Amino acid sequence: MMDQVYDVVMLLQNIYTFMIIGYVLLSWLPNARESFIGVFLGKLVEPYLSIFRRFIPPIGGMLDLSPILAVFALRFVAFGLIAVIDFFI
Repeated sequence: MMDQVYDVVMLLQNIYTFMIIGYVLLSWLPNARESFIGVFLGKLVEPYLSIFRRFIPPIGGMLDLSPILAVFALRFVAFGLIAVIDFFI
């Protein structure tokens, strides 16, 4: 049972991590964020990234490190969720 919970939580964490990476990569291409995929990813990823952007301003006005911290925090939360579920099961 716990293996299935672990697999599901890690799958969801990996999917969201790839969504964050995809959204960041779209920022490197001109007008890519205005495409259907860019708008879709923006609606799903931007609310989460905005939390970290409040604390970490872009370096030099261009380099945004908030996605890196967001991915680390997401992984930390995923493992915490697994530990809490493991405690109760």
